[in-house]
Amino acid sequence: MALPESDIAVTRHDAVASFHAKLCREMGNAGLDIEELRTFVEVADAGGVSPAALRLGVSKSIVSRRLSRLEAELGVQLLARTTRGAALTEAGATFRDYAARVCAEIDIAKETILPAGDLRGRLRVAAPLTFGPTHFAPVLAELARRHPRLQIHTCYSDRFVDLIGEGYDCAIRVGYLQDSNLVARRVGPIFGKLVASPDYIEAHGSPETPEELVAHEALMQGTEAWHFMDGDKTVTVRPQGRFKADNGTALVAAVAAGLGIAYLPDCLTHEHLASGALVPVMTRHPPPPAGAYIVRPPGQHPARKIRVLTELLIEHFSQPPHFARGAPV
Repeated sequence: MALPESDIAVTRHDAVASFHAKLCREMGNAGLDIEELRTFVEVADAGGVSPAALRLGVSKSIVSRRLSRLEAELGVQLLARTTRGAALTEAGATFRDYAARVCAEIDIAKETILPAGDLRGRLRVAAPLTFGPTHFAPVLAELARRHPRLQIHTCYSDRFVDLIGEGYDCAIRVGYLQDSNLVARRVGPIFGKLVASPDYIEAHGSPETPEELVAHEALMQGTEAWHFMDGDKTVTVRPQGRFKADNGTALVAAVAAGLGIAYLPDCLTHEHLASGALVPVMTRHPPPPAGAYIVRPPGQHPARKIRVLTELLIEHFSQPPHFARGAPV
């Protein structure tokens, strides 16, 4: 016979309360392994064993074994495996928040007792492919050299990475930041300009004002707006074009081929401008300086490893030539 809804609710509440009490006893007795807790949180947040294994940098079999041991220790099923991944059970949803807090507290405790300046653990960073290998990789390598106990996993991609959904500690982003709930810290300026090939200018003319720009073929990353200075005012233009690419180097090739006008960082176009393959366009209305930023998920205090990386980037890019106007890559 089916139970009334009120009885079902009471039974569910009692089950969760019983699990909560057991969880507290287990944690109080230090019966849980921190790596198992971290693994469970990653699987819960990633939605499956495979993406969690990728985040953690371990095999899927290791992730599965850790989950099995954790569920055996608790005597409760935390995840329901499906063909699409893994879904939290009711107990798992309750446990996830406690486990995440325990992992965070452990990280803080480790940072507190470590020798001054020493870092350990793992740092997952998302960096742009356009600038990453040339400008940011040397800084990350220096961070690893200074802190041999720190594991650094970097993803170089020009796509927009979801830091929270994909489990990254922070990202290095360039350009003009969009409004979001992420916390950002500027680490250096990036100067750029409009450029075109001499062949394009000969065939289509050169725009002199932002208003004239909308009649030209623009080479863009997506549907972004371009900003220009008109005296003390900032003018925003939404250009149109048939050629788009999510990589700055690809846009350099397109503009050099005479496909249109592009707004690109100086460090990508310096050699082409010097050789005459590209020429500056609309110089009376330069774009305002963009920036390079460290962004991280919201929280009261950033982890010390993120603070150290931020300080190292600021130190590195305060010494030109890097993103300075006209600097080569």
